Amino acid sequence: MRLVLYTGKGGVGKTTTAAAAAVCAAERGRRTLVASADSAHSLGDVLEHRLGAEPSAIAPRLHAVEIDARSETARHWGRIQDYLVSMFLYQGIEAVVAEELALLPGAEEIVTLLAVEQFVESGEYDLVIVDCAPTDAALRLATLPEVARGMLHVVLPALEALSGIAVPVARRLVSIPLPEAGVFEDVEELIYRRFAALQRRLTDPGTSVRLVVTPERMVIDEARRAHTELSLFEVHCDAVVLNRLLPPEAEEVAFFRSWRRREEERHREVEALFAPLPVLPAPLQDDEVTGLARLARHGAILFADCEPDDVLSTGARVRFEREPAGGYRAVVPLPCGGREGLDVVKIDDDLVVSTGARRRAIRLPRRVAPLALAEARLDEKSLIVRFTRRPAESGIGTR
Repeated sequence: MRLVLYTGKGGVGKTTTAAAAAVCAAERGRRTLVASADSAHSLGDVLEHRLGAEPSAIAPRLHAVEIDARSETARHWGRIQDYLVSMFLYQGIEAVVAEELALLPGAEEIVTLLAVEQFVESGEYDLVIVDCAPTDAALRLATLPEVARGMLHVVLPALEALSGIAVPVARRLVSIPLPEAGVFEDVEELIYRRFAALQRRLTDPGTSVRLVVTPERMVIDEARRAHTELSLFEVHCDAVVLNRLLPPEAEEVAFFRSWRRREEERHREVEALFAPLPVLPAPLQDDEVTGLARLARHGAILFADCEPDDVLSTGARVRFEREPAGGYRAVVPLPCGGREGLDVVKIDDDLVVSTGARRRAIRLPRRVAPLALAEARLDEKSLIVRFTRRPAESGIGTR
């Protein structure tokens, strides 16, 4: 079973790419579901098919769905939210404000993933493709299960403390609203089963994120940031889709000649920046890529040398870990690296690692970027770089 999530900066063509991958996979024999997790829901427009909150058949072996975050929130968070609203109303907070405060931050993103997890668990599909929201929201999709579990581990003991004695008895002693048993059941279900299952699913080898980019500086920079932030939570990116490249025949038109050459430079740059991830080039089409026929042609080009459900990269990746004493450390794969010629420096929000002939700039996650580089050392096949709030100490070629 494969789960593949497509994301990228708004307007780069991630919905078209996800839909083309789904159509291609279905034509090649995979039972495929493509799901929209973007509240804007343009998947139906791309497929030219009206979609709802339940999967509908689009073509042989192909189903599609636009997840209704509101109904999913009511289903998974409803009783907890109702209780929290009653608590806030008791404290004199206005009803509208109370309803907003009672929502877990990122609740809509989390319940969207819960719906995806149910589709995966159903066993009805060989491949589930998710058209994610633009990058920032997609990062919340991928990282919130862990954050939410931590928050609810605090909420649950607090609720239990309020109901330390039998609720009917407690209600005679205090006027504050007390939770029903169903509230505890829902919180425990979310913490101990559903959120834990989401974390396992997102870090499973069968789950991949694919970053969709265009040959533009801001788009590439955002994708680099997303790559490192996903690594912080051990969510694996297995490929980059470089979308909307001018075709070779553009060389024949003087206006596009320098434009295409600049795109070729960006293509090489993307391959270097995201190595060892493979880069899948996708040409700019002469018309909008909508409808099954055009999507099938686009998918055939995109996956000419591989399958849409292949794991396209399994190599070691840069990862960021929180240290027990505070701060973070980066683990950079360096299987053939040595001390000679090794240079490590933090420049603005980048960690730049040079090993003689090779040089790589790694965009730091937001939690790490403000910290100082404290130490860099080689450990077997990896470079370990520590970041703290203390002044920088000596390391391997640091400056």
